[in-house]
Amino acid sequence: MTGRHSRKLVGAAMLSALVLAGCGNRGANETLFGSQPLEEFTAEQIFERGEFELERSKPDDAAFYFAEVERLYPYSELAKRALIMQAYAYHRDSDYENSRSAAQRYIDFFPQDDDAAYAQYLLALSYYDQIDEVGRDQGLTFQALQSLRKVIETYPDTEYARSSVLKFDLAFDHLAAKEMEIGRYYLKRDHFAASINRFRVVVEDFQTTSHTPEALHRLVEAYLSLGLTDEAQTAGAILGHNFRSTEWYEESFALLTGRGLQPRARGNGWLAQVYRQTVKGKWL
Repeated sequence: MTGRHSRKLVGAAMLSALVLAGCGNRGANETLFGSQPLEEFTAEQIFERGEFELERSKPDDAAFYFAEVERLYPYSELAKRALIMQAYAYHRDSDYENSRSAAQRYIDFFPQDDDAAYAQYLLALSYYDQIDEVGRDQGLTFQALQSLRKVIETYPDTEYARSSVLKFDLAFDHLAAKEMEIGRYYLKRDHFAASINRFRVVVEDFQTTSHTPEALHRLVEAYLSLGLTDEAQTAGAILGHNFRSTEWYEESFALLTGRGLQPRARGNGWLAQVYRQTVKGKWL
């Protein structure tokens, strides 16, 4: 959180007058500042209470106070700041749906504001930070990629774009890992055609990720198992051309030479086309 997104709290003396113990269930008109309703406090005072709750690691309470600023003083300058702070507080509380909602409202209402880039970044993070283990559904990963791309393309000169590029690469790699996991699952059960389809996705669509060398090696294994030696040799040739120093090439080379074959481009299939592109330097 940068300085412009959160002001320093007022002095301890002022805080002691404002900050009292909160209650359990909070309604819109519930009194949280002693015996006085929130409506009797200024936008600045309520906003400062929200900041205080963030400082003491109570982001859910902070989000409530920022929302009250927006509700009670909708046309104030602080209402705009409170909205972006809501998105931040909800995110810190892992309430990604509400964080996304607040961030989207900020983008809709203040698209030209300096903090619009930060709002778009928070929206992207609301998807990215939910990306789980490789074995889980990857719908959120696709949404994270789309949102991160929007930050990169819409706000290219911001710190959020630079951070989004790194996260985009990690999410992209995550999707490739999912394809590899499914491909290995099929390969171990001798469902060779199904495994080939998954490894092909990695080679064609995720070729810049760290999973490409293994995908090519698994293609060698799968095609050899099917007796399709031209395809196996071509996969080995691509592997040797781009990833010769990897363990995956060593294993593929051993598999091929063990059957009297060599890593070389053969035939006119999809891998042969990839090989031609590789030799010309057009795909990696």
